[in-house]
Amino acid sequence: MSKLGDLGARLHRGEVGYDFIGNRKIWYGLSILITITAIVALAVRGLNMGIEFQGGAVFTTPKSEVSVSQAQEYAEEASGHDAIVQQLGNGSLRIQVGGLDTEKSDQVRAELAKDLNVPEDKIAAELVGPSWGEQIANKAWTGLGVFMILVVIYLAIAFEWRMAIAALVALIHDLTITVGIYSLVGFEVTVGTVIGLLTILGYSLYDTVVVFDSLKEQTKDITKQTRFTYSELANRSINGTLVRSINTTVVALLPVAGLLFIGGGVLGAGMLNDISLSLFVGLAAGAYSSIFIATPLVADLKEREPAIKALKKRILAKRASAAAKGESYDGTDELSEAAEAAVVGPRAGRRGRTQEHRG
Repeated sequence: MSKLGDLGARLHRGEVGYDFIGNRKIWYGLSILITITAIVALAVRGLNMGIEFQGGAVFTTPKSEVSVSQAQEYAEEASGHDAIVQQLGNGSLRIQVGGLDTEKSDQVRAELAKDLNVPEDKIAAELVGPSWGEQIANKAWTGLGVFMILVVIYLAIAFEWRMAIAALVALIHDLTITVGIYSLVGFEVTVGTVIGLLTILGYSLYDTVVVFDSLKEQTKDITKQTRFTYSELANRSINGTLVRSINTTVVALLPVAGLLFIGGGVLGAGMLNDISLSLFVGLAAGAYSSIFIATPLVADLKEREPAIKALKKRILAKRASAAAKGESYDGTDELSEAAEAAVVGPRAGRRGRTQEHRG
């Protein structure tokens, strides 16, 4: 068996483990710090919205000997706006300039034709109005809202409302971090970005549900035992699914990393950057939140229940009593007594009835 597989088996059996729940304040603090950084970045730098959202023009030139940096300089001088230039596979250039109307677009096209030394009619121009981007943004917000509502309803039915709230907080946490990274890096927000953001919600939710399913099984009839508190069982659930979560995340991140660093970075494919960055950051944030945020938050909410609070108090009291006597308490004595009562009781009854019958 591999070392990772052996570690996973030992974690599942509870032989080793890390106290995720006990150190939850550290993870809460780290997440709050990251979230504040993301919000500040959004407030200060904002998002680099693509022409799909702010409107503008896309010019496609024929094959040219002009470099990308030189073409970008020409486009910015002609338009007075920032420009994004990409070299396509056939040697032609794709130039994006935001904030242009039809009249200004024709002027920029004529200037580019002179600077690039190509016929004006050979430069294809596509004008995008901001209203189209507004429609896309509204549909994206609508889709996000519907998804969140359905997630909360499903988790509340399949598990319980506390898990639904924790999953919702984790999803918002992942989205905030991803959008904040976009602001810090300065990547352009396009339709591909929106697709990537909506995609990561499913991955994030998957990891969370895996841990929640294990937690639900572990805490079934929890008040009928006095061996583990809810937080301890939640911790066992995280450790039991930890290797699975790591394997799933790594396998998902590898192809996305290929898209981001090779497709986007080396080959210069802009649309791949838009999709892959949101996927890469979102997948990593989703794996983090399912382990360090969602489950500890469920434990915090659950241990506010009177029954679970009383159980914890009873377990800690018995452990303290056993420690005072120099003994270790693991709850097995009560389980043994209950089992003995279940077996000896009926037998005693049968013996009593037999003796009465003989008498």
